[in-house]
Amino acid sequence: MSALHFTVTFLLLTLLLEVNKAKSQSFIGVNYGQVADNLPSPAATAKLLQSTSIQKVRLYGSDAAMIKALANTGIGIVIGTANGDIPALASDSNFAKNWVDTNVVAYYPASKIILINVGNEVIMSGDNNLISQLLPAMQNVKNALDAASLGDKVKVSTVHSMTLLKQSEPPSSGSFDPAYGDMLKGVLAFNNATGSPFAINPYPFFAYRSDPRPETLAFCLFQPNSGRLDGNTKINYMNMFDAQVDAVRSALDAMGFRNVEIVVAETGWPYKGDSDEVGASIENAKAYNGNLIAHLRSMVGTPLMPGKSVDTYLFALYDENLKSGPTSERSFGLYRSADLTMTYDVGLSKSSSQAQTPASPATEKTPATSSAVAPSPEPKKASWCVPKKDVTDAELQASLDYACAHGIDCSPIQPGGSCFEPNTLSAHAAYAMNLYYQSSSRDPSSCDFSQAAMLSSSNPSYNGCTFPGGST
Repeated sequence: MSALHFTVTFLLLTLLLEVNKAKSQSFIGVNYGQVADNLPSPAATAKLLQSTSIQKVRLYGSDAAMIKALANTGIGIVIGTANGDIPALASDSNFAKNWVDTNVVAYYPASKIILINVGNEVIMSGDNNLISQLLPAMQNVKNALDAASLGDKVKVSTVHSMTLLKQSEPPSSGSFDPAYGDMLKGVLAFNNATGSPFAINPYPFFAYRSDPRPETLAFCLFQPNSGRLDGNTKINYMNMFDAQVDAVRSALDAMGFRNVEIVVAETGWPYKGDSDEVGASIENAKAYNGNLIAHLRSMVGTPLMPGKSVDTYLFALYDENLKSGPTSERSFGLYRSADLTMTYDVGLSKSSSQAQTPASPATEKTPATSSAVAPSPEPKKASWCVPKKDVTDAELQASLDYACAHGIDCSPIQPGGSCFEPNTLSAHAAYAMNLYYQSSSRDPSSCDFSQAAMLSSSNPSYNGCTFPGGST
């Protein structure tokens, strides 16, 4: 084989691997809570997960039966140590070694353990003794992994509450509470040195609960809205998820940790709540999770982290019927534990289309508005829906998210798809907006997207990318 032939073959194989990796949607994970007495068997849960596009599962502990059940599935597993174990992990390296041997070495590599979270929301626990021992515990767990030759395969981190931020609005001014500055710097230095992620729990649901206006609901649910302008960066944020994640990005950057990656350890929306729990409904839960998944699949990223999707773990796989508190605490499950059916469909099943139609609450704005300005093509002439020339990136992103979340197949604009190149927001949005219009019986009102689109008689197809067109 010639050197040139070998090089070309190698590059093609590398590209194929990258395409398959992108198609796996490894950025979509799910939380598996166990505060319940009615959970399916671990084997049944593993089988369920394999029928979905979920590629990662976060356990709050290190349940042996679940770790075993996930062996040889290829599903990434995040495990955690109990907060109560932190003092022993911090003070006794042998305890840390035994913990790693028992919970990781015994199952790896058949069970694909990828991350250990040492404790959960420790820094905001108020327990100063626990807080002071968090970093030494993380270091001892890392040392134990290194000793087992797994230090470069299994990362070590911890999970933080969003209340760690002293300021989050606008996103560019995101900053951490200085009261925890020294402790947090130590943890972040560890994350930076070991390549482990900074894990955070953003919940737009709680933001809406404290500000229950229709425009806030649309902002939280990724639905068409006027956006919220960050006066410092002039970025117009179109959804709360991006705003919260970028606030964390700004806070990390402000502390000098630009290379530390963010992971969303938890986010979700309850499908049921008490009478005084505003926003907790199956329609809103379906809209939030469905639109979030579409947003992640679009690979648009956030304004401060464009072009990639943050690893995001949805909360949660099942309801946890033994949790205390309001009804919403027991109503986050994407699947019913009794029969493994979907509580509502957000397009996670491998057998369904990649983007199902999330239900919309009564307050949702549809793309059609009475003020649509769309030129009417001549009868029998083919027509396509395209973005207007002066629309902003924020408007393009909102239109792309909306279209892909409402029943169309956006796989052609995902990595490896026929319309992925050019990999630009404008090209991807144009394809999605047109497909939405064509799929809506070419109703002119469906080519509005809050006045960001127009009908055209010019075929925007190019190279191997075909834009469906119809006659009116």
